[in-house]
Amino acid sequence: MEKTISTKENFLKGLVRENPVLVLLLGCCPTLGVTSSATNAIGMGLATLFVLVMSNLVISLVKNVIPDKVRIPSFIVIIAAFVTVVQLLMEAYTPALFEQLGLFIPLIVVNCIVLGRAEAFASRYSVGASVVDGLGMGLGFTLALLLLGSAREVLGSLSWFGLKFSESDGMLVFVLAPGAFITLGFIIAIMNGLKKKKA
Repeated sequence: MEKTISTKENFLKGLVRENPVLVLLLGCCPTLGVTSSATNAIGMGLATLFVLVMSNLVISLVKNVIPDKVRIPSFIVIIAAFVTVVQLLMEAYTPALFEQLGLFIPLIVVNCIVLGRAEAFASRYSVGASVVDGLGMGLGFTLALLLLGSAREVLGSLSWFGLKFSESDGMLVFVLAPGAFITLGFIIAIMNGLKKKKA
């Protein structure tokens, strides 16, 4: 029997209350790896959003047909199919972005956000609720990546989406791997501070 959930509550959960990156701290590998610029961040976010929505849709449709013993492998095959679609489309239409994201695109298959939503949500709820869940989580992931990528690009390169603010160089540490950890830490600290003020 399918469970029911409020559409608005389901959508907002992924955006704010259970944001995969800023609250649940899931998917940190691509989050820290590709957010050296806002362009890379939005590209990875939209790719993951597409995979989340489509895999949730298909898994919710076929959940009653998949035997329990092969549930997880079946989910991975479905997710991998949509990741392959994204990879081929990016390679064909946005080759520069595809080169930048590199190995992180195929790794969407094992991203714990995508597989987690398939197991925890799409396999238990209706098609509509599963699509809304994928949208909420995907947009939450994309916004978190965009926030992190924008902060790192502005501080590290003094630019945003490739548009330079100044001829001088920014703080190199923010473009490098340690800058990802530092920036994510500050963003999470700010969010936690705001939550405490509201409470």
